[in-house]
Amino acid sequence: MKYNPHNYQSFAAEFILEHPVCCLMLDMGLGKTVVTLSALWELALDYFDIVKVLVIAPKRVATDTWPRELSKWEHLTGLTASLVIGNREQREKALNCPAFLYIINRENVCWLVENHRWDFDTVVIDELSSFKSNRTERFKAMKKVRPLVHRVIGLTGTPAPNSLLDLWPEMYLLDMGQRLGRFITGYRERFFTPDKRNREIVYSYKPREGAEDAIYSLISDICISMKAVDYLDMPERIDNRIEVEMSAKEKKIYDDFCRDMVVQIGDEELDAVNAGVLSGKLLQMANGAVYGDDRRVLPIHSRKLDALEDLVEAANGKPLLVAYWYKHDLARIREHFPEARCIDTSKDISDWNAGKVPMALIHPASAGHGLNLQEGGCTIVWYGLTWSLELYQQLNARLWRQGQKHTVVIHHIITKGTHDEDVMKALENKDMRQSNLIAAVRARIGG
Repeated sequence: MKYNPHNYQSFAAEFILEHPVCCLMLDMGLGKTVVTLSALWELALDYFDIVKVLVIAPKRVATDTWPRELSKWEHLTGLTASLVIGNREQREKALNCPAFLYIINRENVCWLVENHRWDFDTVVIDELSSFKSNRTERFKAMKKVRPLVHRVIGLTGTPAPNSLLDLWPEMYLLDMGQRLGRFITGYRERFFTPDKRNREIVYSYKPREGAEDAIYSLISDICISMKAVDYLDMPERIDNRIEVEMSAKEKKIYDDFCRDMVVQIGDEELDAVNAGVLSGKLLQMANGAVYGDDRRVLPIHSRKLDALEDLVEAANGKPLLVAYWYKHDLARIREHFPEARCIDTSKDISDWNAGKVPMALIHPASAGHGLNLQEGGCTIVWYGLTWSLELYQQLNARLWRQGQKHTVVIHHIITKGTHDEDVMKALENKDMRQSNLIAAVRARIGG
């Protein structure tokens, strides 16, 4: 296929050429893969500036998106790729195969650093936000070899999915601490102040006054940001909140557990050993059931199932993409709706896009990246919410993207007076903060 880049794509490719270290904060659907491949082609075959490139990506994106894009466009002829995926023998064979691009899933980064003589002069980190924690082994592995790399390109649509603290590890892998400091403790002390704490133990931090603008300013020279709504003909999107309410008896169980961290449900006593466990169990209870001892499922209510049944009836045959979080949510939905089908395989995806699946069940963590589902429907139902803004946005982008021919409706089933409301508020607040970051480094094409 012939590649006729949009102005914004040409701008982004030129930005990569001009900046050995850069981050493209491109919204879903803007074609960041073909933009990056186009720039790599020029750097290799026009400028002779790079020789061997490592692409790190989520597994589904590594096995599907990058190889597909590479073979799709005529102008990329001459670029060869080797997929470093599979068992150890398959990975070693792929590394020994002569190629320009070596594509690996992020779970194998540590293995690569420990077992392969590093000879990559360029690294592309697709979904840079997956390196948002400096405590992970994958971050430590990349930190070790970062000085050996000449060019680093970070790609993400959600640069700060949880807080601005997430930016430090991501930026460090780009510039080795030139802009935000060499150590996260210094970055934290400079721009943040303790928020939630228990004496000496600090649980969270909040930005100091003026810190956000200062951080954005420091990284703006190597980052550009583009929102899909600015450059693409995006479909209309409607976000809808559907509130359900527990009975007085059900709500008393919830409130007692929230207050005392222990409650009697039938013959079983449910307890939470700390605030983290309490938060998870409260979300489960809001969804209608909760895990007890030995992973036994304790039913609480069926309000969300009733709301989902109403949505199915209102859809009048139109397919629904239902996002669940807990396994007992999945089991209860499938029991209530026998026609529901999980989206796991390529055939599931094909059948959904062909309109053969009336209700598709999908977990945000398995569907966040690389799936194109907009042909099969235009309605998403969040049966259970997630704290992760990144997973939330990525799943919504499976339907709300360029090429969608209908208005996209995103329903959120919220149980009133529960932790659901806290999660929804947190997602909205994170989105506002991230929107500030996006706006601060947004590329102004032509000026």
